[in-house]
Amino acid sequence: MTTGAITPKLFALSWPLVLGNLVQTAYNLADMFWVGRVNAEAVAAVSLMFPTSWMFVSVAMGITAASVALVSQYVGAGKQREADHAVGQTVLLTVGMGLALAAVGFLVREPLVSLVGARGLVYDYSLAYLEPILLAIPFTFLFFAFRAVLRAAGDVRTAMWLVVISAGVNVVLDPILILGWGPAPELGVQGAGIATLISRILVALVGLGVLLHGGWGVKLRVPDLAPDREVLTDLVRIGAPGSGDGLARSFAAVFFAALVARFGPIATAAYGIGIRLMSVSWTVSGAVGQATATGVGQNLGAKTPERAEEVAWKATGATMAFLFAAGALVFVFPAAAVGVFIDEQAVIDEGVTLLRIVSPFWAFMGGLMVVQGAFRGAGQTTQAMVLSLASRWVFRVPVAWLLAYYLSWGVDGLWWALVFSGIVTFVIGAAWFNRGHWREGVVDTEPDVDDPEMPDSAAVAGED
Repeated sequence: MTTGAITPKLFALSWPLVLGNLVQTAYNLADMFWVGRVNAEAVAAVSLMFPTSWMFVSVAMGITAASVALVSQYVGAGKQREADHAVGQTVLLTVGMGLALAAVGFLVREPLVSLVGARGLVYDYSLAYLEPILLAIPFTFLFFAFRAVLRAAGDVRTAMWLVVISAGVNVVLDPILILGWGPAPELGVQGAGIATLISRILVALVGLGVLLHGGWGVKLRVPDLAPDREVLTDLVRIGAPGSGDGLARSFAAVFFAALVARFGPIATAAYGIGIRLMSVSWTVSGAVGQATATGVGQNLGAKTPERAEEVAWKATGATMAFLFAAGALVFVFPAAAVGVFIDEQAVIDEGVTLLRIVSPFWAFMGGLMVVQGAFRGAGQTTQAMVLSLASRWVFRVPVAWLLAYYLSWGVDGLWWALVFSGIVTFVIGAAWFNRGHWREGVVDTEPDVDDPEMPDSAAVAGED
């Protein structure tokens, strides 16, 4: 990403990420499709527990954001040994955090499900789905870490295949475990959670083998798993805002889902299906944001900040153009989209209303994700976190309560709050990025003078 024409290189870096994210979304859609064969309460349970489970998994977002910033900038600066060492410390940190959060999740799972607003059969389904998802957290963390460090080194295709393996296994197991096909027992929503657990374990083992082999841009070396206080400190320092970002989004998603749940299982099921459909657009913008992070990071490492800025704006413009078109298509055919997942007319009608309100404005939500990716590639994770906080907790949740409850717009007020937060936060994010304070990067890019086989942890910004 540091030489040559930007647009074709950005496309080459983005399309495997887009494809990988679309496959990941297909797995999420498969969950919803097969759970929809059970009943509306099952769909409502998965709709509530998806953001709840991500409240734990979101901590990994900070670690991966930090690893992308460090590894991509070391690669851009030609410091391969330091990049490999950062990979080892990333794996060490993700495993520790994943185990800790899985334990916490199990301790609080029952009161948490109640707090979100699940009642009766929806409560039982929610708990059955959440428990195997919590067991999968350490493997999910490793999965995210492997994808992030490979992507930071510029190898997006291997990262894509990791997603394909995980999603493929999950899609195959979903109907078998949910509906009891063949000799398997009919487990309902619990089967969806177990399918996720099995797929995450498998892909974590595959990713571990890939990094130990070392033929894909970066290598996991066993000696690099020994704790290095300086590098771990840098990962936490750079990643903490990213984890705060993820937690802010997840808490807001849980809170928003709880606001929806107060309108009953029909609105909750429609919301869950609508969010899954909206996630198709987010997979594109999220993938382009990931590619943008790599492009910005490598160019800052190579001391070409003007090129880094060009990467960011071209990626944002292309993403928004695509999402305007996708939103228009969904606006025209909303009933067909919702009807794929459930045949209860009341849920379909509510889903149509949701999509008609939100789909014309997908481009702003997606454009914000690309801008945030550019900030993360520069190591400016605080800016990305602030944008998430503002989007969710300033311009979405309070506005949702105001419109839906105080002004009595009903559930439609919640959908309009999604639109309002997307537009306002994109404008703020684009203006902030345009100021250019992100250009310094976070690693020392001067040539090495030490033994090239020794990790130079002191080269991280703040130590020079």
